[in-house]
Amino acid sequence: MTFTARTDRRLVRPTHRSHRFILAQVTAPASRRERGRTPVNLAFVIDRSGSMAGDKLRLAKQAVEEAIARLHPDDRFAVVVYDDTVDVVVRTTRATPEARRDALDALRRIGEGGSTNLGEGWLRGCEQVAAELEREGVNRCLLLTDGLANVGITDHDELARHAGELRSRGVSTSTFGVGDDFDEVLLQAMASAGGGHFYYIASAAMIRDHISSEVGETLDIVARGVTIELTAPDTVSVEALSSHPAQRRGDRMEITVGDLTAEEQVSVVLRLTFPYGQPGDRLGAALSVSDRDGVLAGDGVKLAWEYATDRANDEQDRDREVDRAVAGVFAARARQEALALNRTGDFDAARRRVVATARRIRGYAGRDAELRRILEDLEQESAVMAAPMMEMNRKSAYFASANLMRSRSAMGQAVKAPRPSDR
Repeated sequence: MTFTARTDRRLVRPTHRSHRFILAQVTAPASRRERGRTPVNLAFVIDRSGSMAGDKLRLAKQAVEEAIARLHPDDRFAVVVYDDTVDVVVRTTRATPEARRDALDALRRIGEGGSTNLGEGWLRGCEQVAAELEREGVNRCLLLTDGLANVGITDHDELARHAGELRSRGVSTSTFGVGDDFDEVLLQAMASAGGGHFYYIASAAMIRDHISSEVGETLDIVARGVTIELTAPDTVSVEALSSHPAQRRGDRMEITVGDLTAEEQVSVVLRLTFPYGQPGDRLGAALSVSDRDGVLAGDGVKLAWEYATDRANDEQDRDREVDRAVAGVFAARARQEALALNRTGDFDAARRRVVATARRIRGYAGRDAELRRILEDLEQESAVMAAPMMEMNRKSAYFASANLMRSRSAMGQAVKAPRPSDR
């Protein structure tokens, strides 16, 4: 395991509320397969509403069948289906050969139905996971839908709040949106608050790949409930720019990273706003990482900033690695906000949002190749945002941005730390 934290600049201005950024990175240890993997407790929740008829439902059932086949007898699983009503097709059970065979028979009998009671279907799946919580394992609900929550609980904030409460009780949530009609903002919010992952499935043929990827990662988790803690004077404002849930109490902020797979690397970007001060005064912050099982135990990192003259601030060196991470997160945030404006038809505002972020990055990009690439991408996207977009293109761009803000690949997979030979 490695944990690092660095800042973009070490000096702050006495008479301005200076913004400085921290890039915190945690890399999980290698696989523990020689000691046996952590048991998993999964619930597969499938939307069977009328819009799922045909290939979507058929491939979703096939993907769940294949996922169940990968489980060991000491794992647990459940299957829930929903439309305007909810049915628990397989109550939580050990993944014995007999239970897997019975599950396959039950899955093949599932047919399409009516409306989309997403909230109740998902909560029933979480109930199945919670009923036999694996205290030493991974407990997760996998929700797949192609539509909007239009029956039962439909409020975004309420569903995200429930996801956060369930995560705090040990049940995480990953979400899968299929096609062009689901609500990606809702599914991302549920997965983010729920400590899991959000996937955009552009076509039915991709269902198997994404569910297989998520289950494969779940089987390879080596650190559960990872959190990064920052301690700083309460006069220093701290904001988490990455989309991981964060909460500050007094001088401490806790950022919930979630579960990490073997050798996975996650980056968290924080923005600090400093109070006024006197030249020569210093302020510091301490960062540490922890997890539920003590896998990531290690030394923390201390950072310090000094108040200095405007001239010294203007001439100080910048940490380009931090600059790149900050620019990437700001670009992703701007892209998501612009996409929301584009959907409502406010094309000029969408374009201006992207242009404003590009202008900010241009101010410090210099000749750095990666920063220039981010800048050029934004400038090209500003023209795209200024006109109506196809829904598939909007969802693809939103999905890629959501992944960047959580240190995942454009297609939603965990990013592994580079090996020495890759550097």
